[in-house]
Amino acid sequence: MTDTPDPRQKLGDLAAAAGIRRIHMLAWRDLDDVEAGGSEVHAAEVARLWSEAGIEVVMRTSYAQGQPPRVRRDGYEVIRKAGRYLVFPRAAASEAAHRYGKRDALVEIWNGMPFFSPVWATGPRVVFLHHIHADMWKMVLPPNLARVGDALERHVAPRIYRGSRMVTLSPSSKEEMLEVGFKDRLVEVVPPGVDPHFRPGGTRSTTPLIVGVGRLVPVKRFDRLIRAVVAARRSAPELELVLVGTGPDKADLEALVDELDAGSYVRFAGRVSDEELVTTYQSAWAVASSSVREGWGMTLTEAAACGTPAVATRIPGHIDALAEGRSGLLVDDDADLARQLARIATDEQLRTRLSAGALTHAGTFTWSNTATRIMEVLVDEALGRPSLRAGRPA
Repeated sequence: MTDTPDPRQKLGDLAAAAGIRRIHMLAWRDLDDVEAGGSEVHAAEVARLWSEAGIEVVMRTSYAQGQPPRVRRDGYEVIRKAGRYLVFPRAAASEAAHRYGKRDALVEIWNGMPFFSPVWATGPRVVFLHHIHADMWKMVLPPNLARVGDALERHVAPRIYRGSRMVTLSPSSKEEMLEVGFKDRLVEVVPPGVDPHFRPGGTRSTTPLIVGVGRLVPVKRFDRLIRAVVAARRSAPELELVLVGTGPDKADLEALVDELDAGSYVRFAGRVSDEELVTTYQSAWAVASSSVREGWGMTLTEAAACGTPAVATRIPGHIDALAEGRSGLLVDDDADLARQLARIATDEQLRTRLSAGALTHAGTFTWSNTATRIMEVLVDEALGRPSLRAGRPA
């Protein structure tokens, strides 16, 4: 019998072999920010595992409401300085001047607005770009600014980053990146993991329960989900919906629920603890996402790890996070969303099959694997890209 290798040892050995002892990460927001989402979870998990492997990690972000400017979390240091927009030039200037010490490698997390690291950074560098924002610009910015953001992402930044090593979450997100000019050989696909605390168990709701999880923001289109549940109740009259999360759209969504007279079966749970989220996934008959843009769809794999199947829009990210017909169902329009929600609520055999498939599918994603594969790309950069010269992936 052989001992299972410690993934932290592998991470540490990989970094040491390339002389990587200290990594700086640049991120727009921090995990403790009230607007934190999947991108922040991804960065925090990778930073935690690298720190546990003995690598010094410093993460530079914008201010987080009610949080101190400097803190240690899970073994790595978080520096929160400047506001939502000034963080980009200030973080770049600080890194260019080595204000927070020398680094052996840099990770830039490009979440909408880039830090333009190719312009000022030297040494090994990897860029996380989870997805192309496309229509999201129109949903969150005034028209003039939206056009600027879209032009920057589609036309300006790809030229600046044309020689950079990129990491994205899914094959479909990579395809979108290639369409705007990124180079195939420089874009690595590394799916996110699922935390072990998302697990099967608990007690299923005695009546059909759909759960939607995420920031209450325009891109998530929770209004579509609410309307779909209203329509699905014509076939599944006991169907209920719980929305987990907070955000600027809450008042509008509550008004929609009142307008549709759906208050008796649509509930807003607000922000919940990690354990409450697990319990909610375990009690649901399905998790649903009506989002129009995602890099992955982490709620789908989190719920899958709890044995809960998904019903989600057929968009880049979702088509990779969900194994269609095995861990959940993809839908093409609002009417299809209502049909599939009703189907999940009324077909026990389907739910049982998808639940088993969801557990199997979720088991293929671990944060340890995510952190290791990204480190392999960073090491390849530190060693002069031997894998690319050999014509094979890192």
